[in-house]
Amino acid sequence: MGWNPGVPWLLTWVVLVCQAGCCLLDFIDAAESFSHVCPFSNKSNLNQDYCERNTNSVGVWSLSSDSLIAMLPVDPIQENSVRTVQDCIFSVAYPTPFKSRVLLVAVSKDVLENILDFDASIKETDDFLQFVSGGKVVLGSIPLAHRYGGNQFGNWAGQLGDGRAHLIGVYTNRFGERWELHLKGSGKTPYSRNGDGRAVLRSSVREFLCSEAMHYLGIPTSRAASLVVSDDDVWRDQFYNGSVKKERGAVVLRVAKSWFRIGSLEILAHSRELELQRTLLDFIIQEHFPSINMNDSNRYLDFFSKVVVETANLIALWMSVGFAHGVCNTDNFSLLSITIDYGPFGFMESYDPNFVPNTSDDERRYKIGNQAKVGMFNLNKLLQSLQPLLGPRQRQLASQILEGYSEHYYTHFTELFRAKLGLLGKSEDDNYLIAFLLRLMEDTKADFTMTFRQLSEITQNQLKELHIPQEFWALRDLAKHKSFLDWVTIYLLRLERNMGDSETKRRKRMTAINPRYVLRNWMAESAVRKAEMNDFSEVHFLQQVLQHPFQKQAAAEKSGYSHRPPAWAKDLKISCSS
Repeated sequence: MGWNPGVPWLLTWVVLVCQAGCCLLDFIDAAESFSHVCPFSNKSNLNQDYCERNTNSVGVWSLSSDSLIAMLPVDPIQENSVRTVQDCIFSVAYPTPFKSRVLLVAVSKDVLENILDFDASIKETDDFLQFVSGGKVVLGSIPLAHRYGGNQFGNWAGQLGDGRAHLIGVYTNRFGERWELHLKGSGKTPYSRNGDGRAVLRSSVREFLCSEAMHYLGIPTSRAASLVVSDDDVWRDQFYNGSVKKERGAVVLRVAKSWFRIGSLEILAHSRELELQRTLLDFIIQEHFPSINMNDSNRYLDFFSKVVVETANLIALWMSVGFAHGVCNTDNFSLLSITIDYGPFGFMESYDPNFVPNTSDDERRYKIGNQAKVGMFNLNKLLQSLQPLLGPRQRQLASQILEGYSEHYYTHFTELFRAKLGLLGKSEDDNYLIAFLLRLMEDTKADFTMTFRQLSEITQNQLKELHIPQEFWALRDLAKHKSFLDWVTIYLLRLERNMGDSETKRRKRMTAINPRYVLRNWMAESAVRKAEMNDFSEVHFLQQVLQHPFQKQAAAEKSGYSHRPPAWAKDLKISCSS
């Protein structure tokens, strides 16, 4: 063929309990004695007879912090003042209500009904608005701010923590699932540092839309239940260039099985709070890793092994949809290997391994082509935190586990991209085929999402004859490469080796995993611009489109969501501050 694409950028390196204070527990006991009793009580009991209909009142809905503060120590200082906090996991911190009008912008019906057991009609009530905006705390719940640290851009940053987020309680739903509720943008905490504890509408719209979009793409993620905007003024230097502008404050109610992250353990290791670290680690394992035997002396090794594998899997999934997190610090990496803390994220448009969604990342540390390597860095920091709890032999085994990260990532990445190309079974040449395509895409700057989608929709005869219809614009870009025919020849020969396959089956299989719609930056920006003028129609429209990313939708096509980006989006910068 006369041309060797080599090994692509993405594959080269991988080849190579304490207890809380008595006064706080007394307060909880007193609060619980007055709490409402209802079928949605926050008790994990699968034999319980739950109501067939979801509740439409916050007043008869139970939320509790018991499972956290009964096992994990709380800061005895209950002043909401910025300070260095020690010897605890949480600080009690209540949300700060907005001073001005608040407006419910959007909700996730799926989260409300299938996670929180609410009837969707609850969004019409003032109690719900007050609850999701931080203006009202559910009786029986003690709002908390989590203490954690982190390595930011490769350097230890010390104490960080929930500086503008409040964990307002844990809810166990009718399926027996345990969910932690988080308000983001709800005011200052002891971990706010120099911040004001607020989030702005711009970044909140993006987080609401992206966390839901990722869920429907099949990527493990936190979920967004609601988005609220206020008329309170929040001042932000959006691009850190000295231009401070007035924006509107907003709050997102986020839910996840857990908000513990690598930094949760790092801060305790750095502070030499080893018994507390052991307490927290045992709690995390018992609550979230049920397959690990708590009586096993190697339970921390088992835990680390699972985090290594699942982190590798998560990043491979990010890569499969062209998602760049933007701020892959250890304080943003979940111990449950879900996507959390959406900041300056971005979905790659033209295929570019140097794509960086964060304009403040001058060194391109978190470019999309570096995410897997950063995952290794973060897991190494987790291992360093666990070292004091491991014996000599266990440390050696843990190092070997970490060394296996590259293979786990490489294997899952290959499986995902093999599926994206519609390949069945395994062939020694599959890695070459994938690498070849990625190189062509990089050279021609082909659109990442639509190249794979259009390969899902085009027929093999059209490819063989190089008859690419006009609407397959991404493939037409790719076809400009001098080696495109060489790749097509190899690809079609490989498809012929799919046992028991057919053209119809292949296209159906590929369109089910290659999205037609992702939250492109220009789409989010268009929705934000309208939202800032009190027009939330595009937020709602995008939310509906992104709930069905694999299905061709007439309205989405009319809006150009699968077309070339509009001219105005060419030099669009992604907002940094939030």
